[in-house]
Amino acid sequence: MSTKYLAKASFIAAIYVVLTVILGEFSYGPIQFRIAEALVMLPLVEPSAIMGVTVGCMIANIFGGYGLIDIFGGSAVTFIAAYLTSKAPNKFIGTLPPIILNALLVSLWVSKASGIPYPIIVINIALGEAIAVGVLGILVLSAYTKYIKERK
Repeated sequence: MSTKYLAKASFIAAIYVVLTVILGEFSYGPIQFRIAEALVMLPLVEPSAIMGVTVGCMIANIFGGYGLIDIFGGSAVTFIAAYLTSKAPNKFIGTLPPIILNALLVSLWVSKASGIPYPIIVINIALGEAIAVGVLGILVLSAYTKYIKERK
């Protein structure tokens, strides 16, 4: 890992943590709209983003209230989603891993902890992810790609 790679990953992690913690009311709980999840689209064009969003999620989940399962489980879900997104053939397919994995897996412990039925949590998290990743994430990816092209 180069210094440049670590710097980019650290910057992405920091943005993820700040966005998640500052918007805590929206970022944690049975109804989640985690704006920082938009960054999960960056692995399509930035390999260091896989590490960045994973570490960012891990740190942000320390403040979330679901404990070790969310700190490690949520981070593992984010890592797998970011990796799969990095392998996607296009940005639209790239939105699917974070939306599907977060909806199906994170909902397991959020449902148990909140006492809200699993299907309801799945729908809530899927909707939040669809907006964060499918709308904001594509905007972030487009802006980042344009910025990189302009720098070359």
